[in-house]
Amino acid sequence: MTPKLSKDLLYNSRIINTYIKMLKKQHPEIDTGAALEYANMQGYEVADQSHWFTQAQIDRFYEKLVELTGNTRVAREAGRYSASPEAIGAMRQYILGLVGPAHAFGLIRNASSKFTRSSQYQSRRLGDNSVEVLVTPYPGVEEKLFQCENRMGFFEAVCMMFDNDMPRIEHPECLFDGGQHCRYVISWKPSAADLWGKARNISAFVLSGACGAAVFWNPLLTLQTLVPISLATVATLAYTARTKENLNLRRSLDNLFDSSEKLIEQMNINYINSQMNNEIGQAISAPIELDEILANVTQVLENRLDFDRGMIMLANKERDQLLFRTGFGYTNEQMLELNSISFHLNKPSSRGVFVVAFHDQRPFLIDDVRGLQNKLSERSYSLIEKLGARSFICCPIICEGKSIGVLAVDNLKSKRQLQQSDVSLLMGIAPMLGISIRNADLLQTKERQFHSTLEVLAATIDARDPLTAGHSKKVTEYAVGICQALNVSAEETERIRVASLLHDYGKIGVPDAILKKEGRLTEEEYDIVKTHTRKTQSILEGINFDGIYHNIPAIAGSHHESIDGSGYPLGLKGDDIPLGALIIGVADFFEAITSKRHYREPMPTEIAYQLLRQHSGKRFDAQIVEAFIRYHKSQQGPRLVSEISRPRRIPCKTNVSLRTDSHAKNGLSEDISTNGMFVSIPEPVQEGTLIKLHFSLPNLDAPPIEALAKVVWTNNSCKKAKPDFPSGNGMLFTKLDKPATETLYNFIEQAGNNLTH
Repeated sequence: MTPKLSKDLLYNSRIINTYIKMLKKQHPEIDTGAALEYANMQGYEVADQSHWFTQAQIDRFYEKLVELTGNTRVAREAGRYSASPEAIGAMRQYILGLVGPAHAFGLIRNASSKFTRSSQYQSRRLGDNSVEVLVTPYPGVEEKLFQCENRMGFFEAVCMMFDNDMPRIEHPECLFDGGQHCRYVISWKPSAADLWGKARNISAFVLSGACGAAVFWNPLLTLQTLVPISLATVATLAYTARTKENLNLRRSLDNLFDSSEKLIEQMNINYINSQMNNEIGQAISAPIELDEILANVTQVLENRLDFDRGMIMLANKERDQLLFRTGFGYTNEQMLELNSISFHLNKPSSRGVFVVAFHDQRPFLIDDVRGLQNKLSERSYSLIEKLGARSFICCPIICEGKSIGVLAVDNLKSKRQLQQSDVSLLMGIAPMLGISIRNADLLQTKERQFHSTLEVLAATIDARDPLTAGHSKKVTEYAVGICQALNVSAEETERIRVASLLHDYGKIGVPDAILKKEGRLTEEEYDIVKTHTRKTQSILEGINFDGIYHNIPAIAGSHHESIDGSGYPLGLKGDDIPLGALIIGVADFFEAITSKRHYREPMPTEIAYQLLRQHSGKRFDAQIVEAFIRYHKSQQGPRLVSEISRPRRIPCKTNVSLRTDSHAKNGLSEDISTNGMFVSIPEPVQEGTLIKLHFSLPNLDAPPIEALAKVVWTNNSCKKAKPDFPSGNGMLFTKLDKPATETLYNFIEQAGNNLTH
C-alpha cells in the first residue's frame, strides 16, 4: 500500500535530478549545492526517487538556477535534457517502453502522475503524427511560467527519445496568458519505419497497377521482367520496413525489461523490509532483558538492512549522558572505542548530531561529514575520523514523546549513497525499538519493586533479633553462589534466590521467647520452631507466585528436608526434595553455624567446612556441599589462593571496557581465568556492583567477548589484596555464553602451556 503524501508535496525528485545532471554536464563550474541549499533541498532527497518536493522549493530552486546560470530558458533545456543518454533513468525508461510518441502521449495521463501531482494531463490524438495535450492544475496549485516551458521541453524530449527530430509545438492556450488550461498541439515527422512502410504500400499499389496494364501490352515481357522486378522492389521495401519496426520494438522491449528489473528490485526491497519488520517484532516480543532485546534487534538490522554498520546509543538513568549499548560492522578496536565514549546531554557545549537528534527529536542524514568539522567539538570529530565515517544517518529513538536514545547507520564498504527513504525506514523502526526498550524498563522496574518487597519481607523476620539480622540475605548470597558453581540455569537460579529470601518467613509465627532463648531449646520448643517450615509454605501459597516463581512455596518450605529422609516437615528423601530446597539447606546451615547466636559463638570456617562434609550424603547432597565450599573459598580474596582449587589463571594485558547502568570506564586487565579477571582502574568500582565487560583477547582472531560480571574484591591504597597489582577490581564472571567460554578456555590453555615451556 502506497503511503499518502502531504498535499503540499507535488513534484518528484526525478525532475530536479534531471536539472542537476544537465548542469553538471553543461555547466560543471556551477555549484548545484548552492541551489539545493537555497531551496531547502538535500542531495540525498534528490537521489531518492520516492521523494517529493513542494511548489515553494521548486520555485526557489529555479530562481537560484537562473541567478547562477544567467539563462532564463534553463527550464525548457532541462525538459529536453531528459531525452539524453546521460539523463537515462526511470522517466526515460518508462517512455521508451512505449512504441512511438503517439503511444507515449496517449498514456501521458498515467505517466505524469509518476512525476507530478500538481496538474491533470489529458491527451487526444489528432493524426498519425500529432496529438493535443491539455494540462489543468488542481485547485490551490499555483504553477509558474517556467514550468510551462519545462513541459514543452519535456514534450520535445518525448519525441526525440524515439530518434525523431525536434517536434513542432503549438501553444494556442496558456494559463499564464489568461487561459483556463495549458493546451499544446505537438506534431512530429514520421519515423523511418513509418516512411519505409508507406513506401512499401505505395510501391505495392503502383507496381500492381503497372503490371496489370502492361500485361495487355506485352504479356511475355511483363511476366518475365516487370513482375519479378516489382515483387523484388516491394519485398525489399517490406523487409526494410519490418526491420525498422523490429528495431523499434526490440528497443521498447529492452526498456520494458529494464523497467521491470527495477520494479522487481523494488519489490525485493519491500519484501525484505516487511520481513525485517516481522523479525524485529519477534525479536522484541519475547525477551524482557534490555541487552537481549538490543542484541536481537541489532542482529536483524545487520541481516536485513543494506547498511555496513550500525549502532544504538541510549540515555543513562540520569538522562545526562548518551552511552553506546550495541552495534554491528565495527572492528574490535572501534567497538572498544565506542564502549568508552559518552555524549553529554546537559552541556551547552555539546552540539553533536547525536545530541541534537536526541533533543530535537528529528533525524539527520549527513552526506559528507567534512561539513561538520567546524560544527563539532574536536573530540566528537576525532571519533568520526577514527570510525572512518563519511556519511551517516542518525534517528532519535522516541517513546511516549520522550527521547531515550539514537539509532545510527552508515556505509563504509559498499559506498551506497544514503537516501531519504533510508531515513524513513529507520524512523519506522525506531519507535518499535523505543516501545520495546520502554517495556523492558517497566518490567525491570516492576521486577526490582517485586524483589525489594521480598527483601523487606525477609528483613522483617531477621529484624526481630539483632543477632539474626541479615541472615536471609546472606543465605540468599550463598545459595546463588552454589547455583553458579553448579551451572544452574538462570531461571532456576532466580527461583532459588527468591525462595532463599523467604525461607524463614514462617518464623513470624514463632514466639520471641523461643527464638531469642539463650539456652538450649527443650524438645517441645524445638517442635514449635520446626513448624516454621509449614507456616512458610502456607503463607507463601497465599501470594500469587506464577511463571518461573510458581513453586517457590514448596522450595522454601522444604529447606530442612534431608537426603536420607530424616528431615522435616514431610520427611522427604533423595529426588523428592526440590533442588532449590537442597541448596538452601546447605546455605542456611553454614550461615547459621558461622554466625553468633544467643546460645553460642560463631564456628570457624574450616570447622564448618568439615561439619558440612560429615553430613554429606546423609543430610546434605555431596555435590552441593563441595560446590558451596568451592564458591565460598573463591570469595575470600587472593590470600586463599593456595587453599582453593581454581581454574588456571594467566597474565593477560588487554583493554577492557566496563559499563554499569549509568557510567562507562576503560581499564587494563592484569590476569584472567575462566572464572573472572582483574582489571586495573584508577578509581575502582564498589564491591558487589554488577558490571558489563567488553574486551578482546590479545593475538587472537576471534570476536570480542562480552560478559556480565560482579565486582568481588578491590585493590587500592587502603586495601592491598594483591600488593604487586595496581589499583583495580577483581571481577567474577556471572554470565558468559558458551562460545565465549570455549574461546576463553582455549586461549588460557594455550597461553598457559606456552608459559610452562
